[in-house]
Amino acid sequence: MAGDQTRTAERGQVALARIAGEQLGLDAHLAAVSGPGYGAVVSFIGQIRDHDPEASGPVERIEYSAHPDAGAILEKVASEAARPGTCLAVSHRIGTVEVGQPALIACVSSAHRKLAYEVSRDLIERIKREVPIWKQQFESGGNHNWQGLP
Repeated sequence: MAGDQTRTAERGQVALARIAGEQLGLDAHLAAVSGPGYGAVVSFIGQIRDHDPEASGPVERIEYSAHPDAGAILEKVASEAARPGTCLAVSHRIGTVEVGQPALIACVSSAHRKLAYEVSRDLIERIKREVPIWKQQFESGGNHNWQGLP
C-alpha cells in the first residue's frame, strides 16, 4: 500500500497503515475512517509519558527505531485485524518523540461500537507483539535503556 491510498482487505478496509518519521495527527486518522455507514469510531492514542517502571528517573523522550520491513508488517497486521464492516487507520512514529506527543494513533470505524472496540484492541495488541519497532528511552540525568529488542 502506498501512502494514504485506501485498499480493501478481505476482512475489512485499511485506509492507512504507515510508519511515520513526522508528528502524527488524530484528525487525519479520523478523516480516513469516516463514512456514512459508520456509526462508531474508536480512537487510540499511545503517547509518551514522563515515567516508566524501568526508568530510574523522569522520562524525557523516546527514540524509536524500526526494522526496514516494519511498514509492510504493520500493513499486514492491520489487514488481518480488519473485519467485515470495519475501516482502520493506523500510524506509528519513528525517530524522537517527546513526552506528551503521540507515538501511535489508531482509529477503527464500524456500524456499531462493540465491533470497533474489539478490532481496535486486537490491532493495538498485535502491533505491540508483531511489528519490529524498538525504543530507546531517555531519562533526565542522562540514563537511557532499550526496550523491545529481540
